[in-house]
Amino acid sequence: MRVLVTGGAGFIGSHVSRTLLAEGHDVTVLDNLSRGRRDLVPEGVAFVEADLANEAATEQALRGHDAVIHLASFLEVAVSVAQPVLFAENNIVNSVRLLEAMRRAGVGKIVFSSSATVYGVPKSLPLRESDPLGMQANPYGATKVAVETFLGVYRTRYDFDCTIMRYFNPYGPNELCEPESHAVPNIVRGMLEKRPIPVYWQGQQLRDYVYVEDLARAHIAPLEQSGFHVYNVGTDIGTKVADIIETVSRIVGYDAQIDDLGERPGDVEASYASSEKLRMELGWAPQVDLEEGLRRTIAHYRERLGIRE
Repeated sequence: MRVLVTGGAGFIGSHVSRTLLAEGHDVTVLDNLSRGRRDLVPEGVAFVEADLANEAATEQALRGHDAVIHLASFLEVAVSVAQPVLFAENNIVNSVRLLEAMRRAGVGKIVFSSSATVYGVPKSLPLRESDPLGMQANPYGATKVAVETFLGVYRTRYDFDCTIMRYFNPYGPNELCEPESHAVPNIVRGMLEKRPIPVYWQGQQLRDYVYVEDLARAHIAPLEQSGFHVYNVGTDIGTKVADIIETVSRIVGYDAQIDDLGERPGDVEASYASSEKLRMELGWAPQVDLEEGLRRTIAHYRERLGIRE
């Protein structure tokens, strides 16, 4: 199958592209490199530097493909609170531009990178796909809800095959966001560089951390689906940020320094998945447990930062 990956030069996109190649697919990455890195695009992948706002370039890149995996979005929650219009334009409007370009190019299959944030403040845990979408605490979550809704429209009006993947908390190699707002890379890099680690809520938030290579594998089977589907992608285990700090500290062999930042606008207290539907319907299950995933992540950052053990 010929698959175009938007945002394929980013953290998750680079792993998805590599996994697609390993499964024998022909892969094209479309990325404007505003947040992605050209060196993360795997060898053997066709690369198109373009912005989804450029509808003609997007349509041209799409021609001849069978499916799209859509990962191109802004994702920093705190930045979305500060710049909601920027997030709406990039995440919502550009996604609709992509859908229109797909329609004109005759590509009717899409796998969309959504988020557990669409559930809002959980009323019960673990979160399931049948749970209602909640009131959003930040513009980032609102953009994901909006794009999911547009996908429903394109399924109804144009018979698109749409699979929505609601990620929980991916982590692992290649996470190189600037500014970095995610817990695991901030913890690992801070620990390796022996500088204070920024911690919100005293590290008591409960999250579901899924290793990025496991997450990437979850995108393969949906390419064979037709219809409209929604899946959670997580490990079914809630872990405190404080426990991540403790585990990384044990692996690297010294105690962390903490920069207590208090509360962060837009956060929920606890969120973790039930991924039973994904296991039952598509046979996916995480293969890398948290400690092994953290060891691999630490090894990656040691190499990238040039820090010896």
